[in-house]
Amino acid sequence: MQKIALLTDSACDLSLETLKENNINLLPLNIIYSYGEFEDKIGITPEEIYEKLSIEIPSTSLPSSQKINDILTKLEEEEYTHVIAITLSSSLSGTFNAIRLALEDHPKLISHIYDSKILAYPEGMIVLEVAKGIKEGLSFENIVNTIPEIKKKISGYFTLDTLEYLKKGGRIGKVAGTIGEMLNLKPIIGIDDDGAYHTVCKARGKKQALSKLTDILKESLTKGKCNVYVLQAGSIEEGNSYLDSIKNLNNIAEIGISSISPALGVHTGPGLIGLAIQELY
Repeated sequence: MQKIALLTDSACDLSLETLKENNINLLPLNIIYSYGEFEDKIGITPEEIYEKLSIEIPSTSLPSSQKINDILTKLEEEEYTHVIAITLSSSLSGTFNAIRLALEDHPKLISHIYDSKILAYPEGMIVLEVAKGIKEGLSFENIVNTIPEIKKKISGYFTLDTLEYLKKGGRIGKVAGTIGEMLNLKPIIGIDDDGAYHTVCKARGKKQALSKLTDILKESLTKGKCNVYVLQAGSIEEGNSYLDSIKNLNNIAEIGISSISPALGVHTGPGLIGLAIQELY
């Protein structure tokens, strides 16, 4: 009989309560200051990150090999036979490769690692769908085969107050640079097929950028029902206001708001507003 464990990293932006409710094992990314190291979502909050950004911009790192091995050993002790791991984009983090290498030392576990080529709550949406399949008693093979189809229906977009933190963190990818900021052009950023950031379109100022986000959402909603989550980093009031502006659009099946994890917040800074869209048609 198959006993399937689900593993993901803290970039999925699922709350600790949601992870526990769905029996999802968490590998926290690490946030490193000159005076100490903290586990993402566990040892530090997004608000603490933003408060300290003017003093020090920390670096981030993937989960430690010790942490990964400890969780895999625990799963073996709990007599799990199979493991499915969902990671943030391998273009943005070495987490995928670290888990792959760790699993080589745990041959008893039949495993599948899926590079989501995305991050934040869109990654979390994939994780939740896999958790649902495990709860429903679907086979390991069945679940693994459906993950790419789940991913095809999920997308994420966001806009930022500044590109400063993406640049400093080396995560700028294919996103346009400083001249846009000088002209107050705000890029709407998505993730391309390679899992790297790219500019979907540009708008002049934050208000127009949010309007562009809404246009992207409406395009999906014209085709059928969608689950929609507003993403925010250090902008809870603006995030709730934006949610209010879209919540009555036709074909929204479920709507909510998600906070960007501390490790991702290091690279965005405060002021991010975005969307996670899951097409249900």
